[in-house]
Amino acid sequence: MNAPSLADLAAMLRRSRGFRHKADIGEVLAHLGPAAAESPDLGDDCAVLADGGGFLLFAIEGLVEDFVEALPWFAGYSAVVVNVSDIYAMGGRPLAVVDALWSAGAPTAGEVLSGIHAACAKYGVPMVGGHSNAQASRANLAVAILGRARRLLTSFDARPGDALLMAIDLRGAFQEPYPFWNASTSAPAERLRGDLEILPALSEAGLCRATKDISMAGAVGTTLMLAECSGVGATIDVDAIPRPPGVALERWLTTFPSYGFVLSLRPEVVAEVGARFASREIVWAVVGEVDDSRRLVLRRGPEEALLWDLSETGFIRPREAVHA
Repeated sequence: MNAPSLADLAAMLRRSRGFRHKADIGEVLAHLGPAAAESPDLGDDCAVLADGGGFLLFAIEGLVEDFVEALPWFAGYSAVVVNVSDIYAMGGRPLAVVDALWSAGAPTAGEVLSGIHAACAKYGVPMVGGHSNAQASRANLAVAILGRARRLLTSFDARPGDALLMAIDLRGAFQEPYPFWNASTSAPAERLRGDLEILPALSEAGLCRATKDISMAGAVGTTLMLAECSGVGATIDVDAIPRPPGVALERWLTTFPSYGFVLSLRPEVVAEVGARFASREIVWAVVGEVDDSRRLVLRRGPEEALLWDLSETGFIRPREAVHA
C-alpha cells in the first residue's frame, strides 16, 4: 500500500479528532469576549502565578467519556500522566493532584480511582482531595494538578531560526484500540521520574526556549499550537519524527504518547540537549525549523504541503486574536 501524499496527510490531520478538539478551544473562548481573545497567555500548558523566586503552575485535564467508560483504570492513570507532563513541559515539578469524578455506580468509580492512585504512586505525586458523584448517568473524569517551577518554560518564546526537536519514549505499545502510546504503566517509577526531570533541568540551565508536551493533537498538531502561541511558523520533516518501527506514519501523527515533547532550541545547543535525552534512551531528532511565516508546512524530501496558515485562521486562539 502506497504512503499517503503530504497533501492527504495534511487533510487527514485537519479532520482528526485531536485537531477538532483543539480547534474547539478558540470557539469556546470566543464567548468570553475580547479579553480572552487578546490574552497574551492563551495556549500554554499551565496557568502561572509568580510565587517568590519561582512560579506556581496549575493545569487540569478532562478525559473523553467513551475512553473513561471503556478503560476506567487506564483513564484514571492517564489523567495523572497528562497533567504531570503539562507541569514538566513548563519547566516545573508536580506537587499534588485533585480529581472530579462522575460515574454510574461505585464499581466504575473504584476502577478510575485505582488507576489514579497507581499513577500517583509511580510519579511520586500525592492525590490530596477531589469530588465524586456515583449517581451520574455516564462516567466523566477531570484531574487538576499543582506544580512549581524555578525557571519557566512557555509556549511563547520560539524564535525564527530555532531548531525544532522532538523527544519521544518509544519503549511502549498502543493501548488498543485508542491512539494512546503507553510507555508508562510497565516502566519503572525511577526511570519515569528521571526521564521527566530532563525538562526542568533544561529550563534551569537555559538550554531551551519553548516547549510543549505532545497532546491529543499529535506531534504535528502540538507543534502548530507552539507556533501559534509564539507567533511564528515552521516546517516539519514528517519522516524525521521519532516513530516506532512498523507503525504507519498516518497513525503515528494522530497518536498521544505518554512521554513526548516538542522543543524550540537555539541550533548551537541541539547536540547538548539531544545528548541528555539519549542518555535516558529517549529517542530524539531535529524535525524542522522555526521561521517567521506563521504557516506550518509539512515536508518530505522535495515535496511540501501547507497544513495551516495561522495568519488567516487561528487554531486554538479565538479568531479575533488572529488579526490583532
